[in-house]
Amino acid sequence: METNTINTLHNLIDYDISKFISAEVELKSSLEKWLNQAGSLQLKAVLQKYLDFVNQHIRGIEAFIDKEQIGTMAVNNPIMLAFIKDTDECLSYCTNADIKDACLLACIQGINHYKISTYGTAAAFAGLLELEMDATIFHEAEINEKHIDDRLSQLAKYEINSKAKSTLAFPK
Repeated sequence: METNTINTLHNLIDYDISKFISAEVELKSSLEKWLNQAGSLQLKAVLQKYLDFVNQHIRGIEAFIDKEQIGTMAVNNPIMLAFIKDTDECLSYCTNADIKDACLLACIQGINHYKISTYGTAAAFAGLLELEMDATIFHEAEINEKHIDDRLSQLAKYEINSKAKSTLAFPK
């Protein structure tokens, strides 16, 4: 594929894969940092599971790149970078551990929802291109993301948001 030329669906999935690997590597680094900032043990456990999934996704993408002999482009994922920057900025303003957990959970879910859509799209493209094994890898990544979303939603509903709601704010 010529640099910056996308004129087939295969070119598009190759381009998307370059962005996916960048996004997952950036997210991996940030999740490792955010794990240490989480106060809730349950939130830490979900973030650790998510980190495990991210590592699995990286391996799946790398296998796709090797199998398809894609020369990945040096493409950043500006959407993931914006999510990460926003999360870091929001966390920097949190002075209460319960509020920080609620902030972190909400930001991670935003990232998670973005990834559900990207992996779903990649699975659909791969299926159309009759790349069945790859479609399965991307579909499994989408399922992993949905699993994390469900766990985060339950955690928000039954622990994190309730604790944040009952946090007392003292006037400065």
